[in-house]
Amino acid sequence: MGFADFVTDAGLNMLESWVTSRSYISGYGPSQADVASFKALPGLPKVEKYPHAWRWYKHIASYQSEFSSLPGDPSKAYTSYGPEKSEATLNPKHAPKAAAEEEEEDDDLFGSDDESEDEETKKKREENLAAYKKKKEGKTKPAAKSIVTLDVKPWDDETDMKQLEENMRKIEMDGLTWGASKLVPLAFGIKKLQVNLVVEDEKVSIDDLQQQIEGDEDYVQSTDVAAMQKL
Repeated sequence: MGFADFVTDAGLNMLESWVTSRSYISGYGPSQADVASFKALPGLPKVEKYPHAWRWYKHIASYQSEFSSLPGDPSKAYTSYGPEKSEATLNPKHAPKAAAEEEEEDDDLFGSDDESEDEETKKKREENLAAYKKKKEGKTKPAAKSIVTLDVKPWDDETDMKQLEENMRKIEMDGLTWGASKLVPLAFGIKKLQVNLVVEDEKVSIDDLQQQIEGDEDYVQSTDVAAMQKL
């Protein structure tokens, strides 16, 4: 099926869903799939409504000077990328009903609430239902996490990369775990620092983290999200 459009809410919701667990439209690096989709958008998606699409758009915008050299077929339309079928809720207004139906199903697990049942049976059923609901409420879902690869670029080849990394790793946030890093050649003797990190999605904003790193203006020129993947 692919993307339908990037003008309607339905089309933007499809993009939002697609990039929620992806850094790029296709594959593990920027390509013509991202270029075609980027150009099809009328502008930057609203961050409060489409946070993942906003993050993807900002990231791909950093490659605009390289669009023509990115791999892939530039003749393919953006509609040839995306999900094979829409996973969006066709009628969101029915969503609350599902929760109510689930409650009814819970009740049915322990027998019907038939008026003809005797008091002892009814009391036993209610006790079993209460115990079941308490057990279900006690289950906690594991925190959603993502592994992120950040590119941290210095001002020039004279920047002290060791000090740059040391300053960066002093940043502490609840839900942030720093990982391995390496220096990657850019050009003219300049090297960027590429670092892996794991974040808890609900606790750590990648945008906020980038702003904190870029706040070290004596050493850091800019940062980019090179890759992001859900764990």
